Amino acid sequence: MAIRVNLDMILLEKKMSLTELAERVGITLANLSILKTGKARAVRFTTLEALCRELDCQPADLLIYESDDDETK
Repeated sequence: MAIRVNLDMILLEKKMSLTELAERVGITLANLSILKTGKARAVRFTTLEALCRELDCQPADLLIYESDDDETK
Protein backbone atom coordinates (compact mmCIF):
# COMPACT_ATOMS: atom_id res chain seq x y z
CA MET A 1 0.00 0.00 0.00
CA ALA A 2 1.40 3.38 -0.97
CA ILE A 3 -0.37 5.48 1.69
CA ARG A 4 0.37 4.73 5.34
CA VAL A 5 -1.57 6.17 8.29
CA ASN A 6 0.71 7.49 11.02
CA LEU A 7 -1.91 7.63 13.77
CA ASP A 8 0.00 5.53 16.33
CA MET A 9 2.93 7.94 16.56
CA ILE A 10 0.71 10.99 16.88
CA LEU A 11 -1.41 9.37 19.57
CA LEU A 12 1.75 8.54 21.52
CA GLU A 13 3.02 12.11 21.19
CA LYS A 14 -0.34 13.51 22.34
CA LYS A 15 -0.68 10.87 25.10
CA MET A 16 -4.17 10.07 23.86
CA SER A 17 -5.91 6.72 23.50
CA LEU A 18 -7.72 5.56 20.40
CA THR A 19 -10.93 5.42 22.43
CA GLU A 20 -10.55 9.03 23.55
CA LEU A 21 -9.87 10.18 20.00
CA ALA A 22 -12.90 8.28 18.67
CA GLU A 23 -15.11 10.02 21.24
CA ARG A 24 -13.67 13.46 20.46
CA VAL A 25 -13.98 13.01 16.70
CA GLY A 26 -17.40 11.39 16.84
CA ILE A 27 -16.66 8.19 14.93
CA THR A 28 -16.82 4.62 16.13
CA LEU A 29 -13.79 2.98 17.66
CA ALA A 30 -14.11 0.23 15.03
CA ASN A 31 -13.93 2.71 12.13
CA LEU A 32 -11.00 4.54 13.69
CA SER A 33 -9.23 1.23 14.21
CA ILE A 34 -9.74 0.35 10.53
CA LEU A 35 -8.15 3.66 9.59
CA LYS A 36 -5.28 3.19 12.04
CA THR A 37 -4.41 -0.28 10.78
CA GLY A 38 -4.37 0.85 7.15
CA LYS A 39 -7.37 -1.24 6.15
CA ALA A 40 -9.50 1.77 5.19
CA ARG A 41 -9.98 2.24 1.47
CA ALA A 42 -11.00 5.90 1.81
CA VAL A 43 -11.28 8.69 4.36
CA ARG A 44 -13.75 11.56 4.27
CA PHE A 45 -12.38 15.07 4.37
CA THR A 46 -14.69 15.81 7.31
CA THR A 47 -13.13 12.92 9.23
CA LEU A 48 -9.62 14.03 8.31
CA GLU A 49 -10.48 17.58 9.37
CA ALA A 50 -11.84 16.37 12.73
CA LEU A 51 -8.74 14.24 13.33
CA CYS A 52 -6.45 17.17 12.56
CA ARG A 53 -8.48 19.47 14.81
CA GLU A 54 -8.40 17.10 17.79
CA LEU A 55 -4.76 16.09 17.31
CA ASP A 56 -3.60 19.62 16.43
CA CYS A 57 -1.78 18.39 13.35
CA GLN A 58 -1.77 18.65 9.57
CA PRO A 59 -3.08 15.99 7.14
CA ALA A 60 0.51 15.30 6.08
CA ASP A 61 1.29 14.36 9.69
CA LEU A 62 -1.35 11.61 9.50
CA LEU A 63 -0.91 10.33 5.95
CA ILE A 64 2.47 9.29 4.60
CA TYR A 65 3.19 8.27 1.01
CA GLU A 66 5.57 5.39 0.45
CA SER A 67 6.39 4.17 -3.02
CA ASP A 68 6.05 0.46 -3.73
CA ASP A 69 9.86 0.30 -3.89
CA ASP A 70 10.03 1.34 -0.20
CA GLU A 71 7.93 -1.70 0.80
CA THR A 72 10.28 -4.19 -0.81
CA LYS A 73 13.41 -2.80 0.88
